[in-house]
Amino acid sequence: MKNLMETTRMATLALAAMGALALPSLAQAQDASEIDANGDGVMTLDEVQAVFEEVTADSFSAADENKDGALDDAEMVAAQEAGILPAPMAD
Repeated sequence: MKNLMETTRMATLALAAMGALALPSLAQAQDASEIDANGDGVMTLDEVQAVFEEVTADSFSAADENKDGALDDAEMVAAQEAGILPAPMAD
């Protein structure tokens, strides 16, 4: 009985850890689609500022790695991970 309880506890911890690892990427993807107001697949300064008012033109430019004037999902995630742009708010 003790082994069954220990196995159940370990399985529960493993599932919780896997869920915790998956949540940030899900949250970022969801927020990216919410930020992209016109659905064109990229986020402009205006779209980002509509959600994160504190983002400046300078921080947006620093996040725009290919300098095309818009952020794709990879640029947004990289900028959030680097602390250049705010991370999505947890629900």
